[in-house]
Amino acid sequence: MSNAPDSSLPPDQQALLEAVNAVLLPLATLAVARGVHFSVIEERLRQAFVQAAREANPGGLPHRQVSRISTTTGINRREVTRLINTSLHQERPRRSLAAEVYAHWLTNTLYRDAEGLPLPLKRQGPKPSFETLAREITSDVHPRSLLGEMVRLGYAVLDEPEDLVVCVMDALVPKGNMPRSLRILGDNVGAHFAAAAINVLATEPQHFERAVVATGIPRSKVAELRQLLQRQWRVVQDAMVPELESMINDEHLDPTEPKERLLIGLYSHHRAMPPEQDGNAEPEPKG
Repeated sequence: MSNAPDSSLPPDQQALLEAVNAVLLPLATLAVARGVHFSVIEERLRQAFVQAAREANPGGLPHRQVSRISTTTGINRREVTRLINTSLHQERPRRSLAAEVYAHWLTNTLYRDAEGLPLPLKRQGPKPSFETLAREITSDVHPRSLLGEMVRLGYAVLDEPEDLVVCVMDALVPKGNMPRSLRILGDNVGAHFAAAAINVLATEPQHFERAVVATGIPRSKVAELRQLLQRQWRVVQDAMVPELESMINDEHLDPTEPKERLLIGLYSHHRAMPPEQDGNAEPEPKG
């Protein structure tokens, strides 16, 4: 994929195409690795362009809408007519009760030890037990059923001789489950890209988005930095999840108030530096 600038385009469009290059190459790498052909990705891209054009120019008569979308996207009218009836987005499933119990276990101090790690829990009995943990999330599903689902999903292990439920740390980090890994990828990358795009287009930033770039990091230090990031993520998670739970479950909220979906993330990425780059640069904040 060539990164050479196109002098016929205005500077902002040149910069946009450079950003597109940065996004599309990893997408193409992933698609090729999983055997997804270009035609399939192209169809999704056409759907996305049509939906974006519809959202940019809502309303109007149907036949005029087709013309506007065709003019905006460069896709011919017949193709727009076909695509306009194809839904790009499907309703997202609500997070499972098993995942909610797991998150509650990770973040509620009553179910963690002095080091902040989730306690092994007696399956039944007074607090702290798995039974009370599950009941704090829902009374509609029996704790035994929730336990079975959590074991199936890899969130917990049942020590039957001791009748003890043990939390599986980092169970939300995908390990070998490709469909689940890809759903997480779509969630995380999609939300980050959406936030960045909205911030670029808005007169004032609408979403929090920050990054630090550092060049010249010794390769031997990467594992150490990864451990530091994991510790910092636990700090963020411990601070945010109880607050989010409190906001969601606030009894004084107006039930008719519109609801929003929030995604908060932290990521890192490292790669070999080109030989011509200076490896002694200072860390550089982005955003």
